[in-house]
Amino acid sequence: MRLGILAVGTRMPSWVGEGVEEYSRRMPRELQLDWREIPLAQRAKGSKAQQLAAREGEQLLKAIPDGDRVIALDVQGKRISTQQLARQLQDWQMSGDNVSLLIGGPDGLSPACLQRADMRWSLSDLTLPHPLVRVILAEQLYRAWTITVNHPYHRE
Repeated sequence: MRLGILAVGTRMPSWVGEGVEEYSRRMPRELQLDWREIPLAQRAKGSKAQQLAAREGEQLLKAIPDGDRVIALDVQGKRISTQQLARQLQDWQMSGDNVSLLIGGPDGLSPACLQRADMRWSLSDLTLPHPLVRVILAEQLYRAWTITVNHPYHRE
């Protein structure tokens, strides 16, 4: 199974790369995180957020491999606990489906991306900056995996 993370934005601060790398490195071989960055749409004076998100959305949709289950990270999405994420991860593994998780840029995900998604997932009711979402997502996927294998990382 492959977990692809498609994230809008490049040139992240070093702490983002370090955090993502740390949790990605900890994942088992059979559940590697495949990170792909999609460049921000060209910003210009008078650019409309909707148009920018639509352009970025087109690139995200093109980058999704055929047959992948798509999960859109969206503040309006479903909130799930870490335990629920662990069960979801097991379900994805059992189904054999590859999964693509979409992280929007500063203007969020386009309506086309949200419509393409099989699930919309909210990490928090808070609005989080998209670089921080990368680190939180990597840590939560690692934590969910540790729960599935009874690793002592997660404590309740």
